Amino acid sequence: MPPVTLSFEVHQPHRLRVDGVKKDADALYDRYFDDEMNEHFFKDVAENCYFPATERLLRAAKELEGTENELKVNFSISTSWIEQAKEYHPELIDMLNSFPDSSIDFIGQAYFHSLAGLFEDKEEFRWQLNHHREIIEDTFGVTPQVMTNTELIYHNEIGKIAGEEGYKGIFTEGADRILGWRSANHTYKVPEFVAEDSPAIMLRNRKLTDDVGYRFSAEWWSEFPLTAEKYAAWIDETEGDMINLFMDYETFGEHHWEGTGILWFLEALPHEFAERDIKFAKVRDVVEENEPVGEFDAFEYNTVSWADQEMDASAWLGNPMQKMLFEKMQDLESKVKKLDDPEIKDVWRKFLTSDHLHHIATKTYEDGNVHNYFSYFDHPHEGFAVITEHLMDFQQQVEKKLASK
Repeated sequence: MPPVTLSFEVHQPHRLRVDGVKKDADALYDRYFDDEMNEHFFKDVAENCYFPATERLLRAAKELEGTENELKVNFSISTSWIEQAKEYHPELIDMLNSFPDSSIDFIGQAYFHSLAGLFEDKEEFRWQLNHHREIIEDTFGVTPQVMTNTELIYHNEIGKIAGEEGYKGIFTEGADRILGWRSANHTYKVPEFVAEDSPAIMLRNRKLTDDVGYRFSAEWWSEFPLTAEKYAAWIDETEGDMINLFMDYETFGEHHWEGTGILWFLEALPHEFAERDIKFAKVRDVVEENEPVGEFDAFEYNTVSWADQEMDASAWLGNPMQKMLFEKMQDLESKVKKLDDPEIKDVWRKFLTSDHLHHIATKTYEDGNVHNYFSYFDHPHEGFAVITEHLMDFQQQVEKKLASK
């Protein structure tokens, strides 16, 4: 029976001031970002999800510690979440550090959950991967061996860089257009013409993950209601070398409210797995113990992600507004690096956070509903106006400082 990697994306962005640039702010960060809104959202999600979900996982980890069916969980935690947790609820950091060492692993990612991996020049992306890894080491005492780029955005060059920066594995989406007839329940490698030494490419099992992440509380779903017992039975019947479940942590208590039974499902699942002798695994161990079965060839113009029906980069670069702002963020890099001001670089990197462009997608139907759910703007065009104002003002501040050097 294949082991299961249970992985969670844990992220909160630094949100922009919707009412415009605060020109009398003492600090550059406060000129653009709204910490009152950040605190409100973080504390709200902490009450609904972070505390109750982590308490349940921690309890299960301690109950099953030392058994043949230990709970093992993997967290991909953004830098911005860590910063806000330390500010608003530092006890969440303490809870994560309370897991038995054998029960928890951490996954690397880009600094501030950014879109730097899509830059033409990958120097910033490399720096971000290493800097985030250092933050995880300092915060949790663990050096990540497996990484995921923001929102599982991936193409061959990103996989090549992951290996060059010391990662043994990288996560992305098991998109059918790349996999074809093959299963997501194996590891793959970068094509040999791209890199001779490839990290193991681990693929998210989209169906089994989304059965929980998206369909759990859907009364129209033929499998509603989903119980831990039923879900464990599905896992038990699945073939492969591993089953990678990778979902947003806010699935538990935020996207699906406590009243749906999602937290009881989470609490019961490790014990249902134990009953069926289904083993959990750390992502680093899966990479070590499995040889790739083939190549996962995602060239740059066929970029993969876990977002929307397209599973590509269109969630962030799908309309002219998004493309224009992304180009502006990318163009600012040379000026920001030339200035070499820590405050300027920190603010610029927060502008690169993927959420900003995600909120101004203009998709329709179910994908549009997802974008609107996450956005704090009333309309994508309002978001475009807000981001543009902030970014243009930031450019002026950078150019003013450069002129005064």
